Amino acid sequence: MATPPESPVEEHAYELEPNRTPKPIPVALEELCRQTKFTKQEIRVMYRGFKTECPDGVVHEDSFKDIYAKFFPHGNSALYAHYVFKAFDVNCSGAISFRELLVTLSTLLRGSVYERLRWAFRLYDVDGDGAITRQELGEVVVAVHELLGRRAPPGSPAARIDDAKANEQVDRVFRKLDLNQDGVITIEEFLESCLKDEVITRSLQMFDTVL
Repeated sequence: MATPPESPVEEHAYELEPNRTPKPIPVALEELCRQTKFTKQEIRVMYRGFKTECPDGVVHEDSFKDIYAKFFPHGNSALYAHYVFKAFDVNCSGAISFRELLVTLSTLLRGSVYERLRWAFRLYDVDGDGAITRQELGEVVVAVHELLGRRAPPGSPAARIDDAKANEQVDRVFRKLDLNQDGVITIEEFLESCLKDEVITRSLQMFDTVL
């Protein structure tokens, strides 16, 4: 049954204390419309689907990984799904609320190139300290290779070749993004480098079409 036009959308708020049960709070459609680039009707449709798949009102990491595994059955998606989950989980509660899901999807599907790049930076900034190290970049690159099934079984001769290629790729990309060569990539460097790269910009502009 459709949500009445002006009824609130139920969401879950989290306390900072551990082992606390999420408390449902009403979130007005008007507020969600202001925070995203979706219409009320689009939000209602997404909310119905969200509640069907996640009756407790949140998405936990295990469920998130299961979803990725269905889309990428030929690779190991667990590690990449972990990093994406962290980027979606804005308040670091360990679960993704409907609001967080909606805001992130709005950014990825309808945000500007600048907004999408800022989200991509969050994905690569694994520890959330505001800078991307070579190790963090390498971890995500390895996760992408595993996701796409491009990594041979660990310990095999093919795996050593794959690792060498991945390291070369990471070194090349890191040198390109670390403009002042100080060993870390800041958000300013990331944005400046990516916005100058026509391939990256074009890919981000096509993101909504691909999805």
